[in-house]
Amino acid sequence: MSEAVLSVRDLVTSFPIGDRRVPVVDAVSLAVAPREVLALVGESGCGKSVTAHSILRLVPRPGRIDAGSIRLAGRDVLALPVKEMREVRGRVAAMIFQEPMTSLNPVQTVGDQVVEAIRLHERLSRRAARARAAELFESVRIPDPHERIDAFPHQLSGGLKQRVMIAMALALRPQLLIADEPTTALDVTIQAQILELLRELQREFATAILLITHDLGIVNELADRIFVMYAGKIVEEGGREDVLARPRHPYTQGLLRSIPSLARRDEPLAEIPGVVPPPAAWPAGCRFSTRCPRVIERCHGEMPEMTSLSERQRARCWVVADEVGR
Repeated sequence: MSEAVLSVRDLVTSFPIGDRRVPVVDAVSLAVAPREVLALVGESGCGKSVTAHSILRLVPRPGRIDAGSIRLAGRDVLALPVKEMREVRGRVAAMIFQEPMTSLNPVQTVGDQVVEAIRLHERLSRRAARARAAELFESVRIPDPHERIDAFPHQLSGGLKQRVMIAMALALRPQLLIADEPTTALDVTIQAQILELLRELQREFATAILLITHDLGIVNELADRIFVMYAGKIVEEGGREDVLARPRHPYTQGLLRSIPSLARRDEPLAEIPGVVPPPAAWPAGCRFSTRCPRVIERCHGEMPEMTSLSERQRARCWVVADEVGR
């Protein structure tokens, strides 16, 4: 892998629950190479969004980063003064937030919001920043960009709001784009358009992408590598084809079985029983043990380490480790 745009090592982010602090991101490590799309996948409540917010030091209080390291384009994120961290956000890494409907200011035109983001980082006149914003609107395929720039958020569809958010994130041509569930609130047709747009922009701007999603269909469309997260831990990682065609962790297998398939259209849709437990109630040992169809006694008391399955693929599972060791 080329020198990473993003390198996260043993990240721990916690929140107070009752009378103790509980890690909701627990010793997570990952790296994203230039131009690469890495997907962080898992159900809601697994810690994906907290991981994304930790990378940009946007964890809301009383949450905090307790341990680990984060490097963006070689810069130690956790050691940067607040002013320098603001420069990193937008210029080195930018984020497309999960809900465009609530992330945009409803009483300010979308153009003014993009202009404000540009002028926060660059010494441009308002007129020059507005011209840049119009160019960005055109680059993200917003129809009639010179008219839409004066629209308020409520005057735009969900898909157009998401395109505005993407334009804002790309305003300073960051090296890394963090896309947190970028198509969640959109219908299927608009989802496909946004995915195609992200693919085109990734090629055009040579931007690396960290894609946060629960949707393996999106992952199959965009990702180069996949990291599967469950209850604060990475449980499987590997190239897209490795993980999607040959999943080894029971959780990854369950996620894939739950996707509708034309080949299995006469069969009932499979589901993973139960729900992701809250952080304060994570079981001892393997955190998937309470929902796993392949659970063995060892799973209940001892956290498995990552087992190498190939040069590109690893999984955190005692059953898989036993199979590899035979």
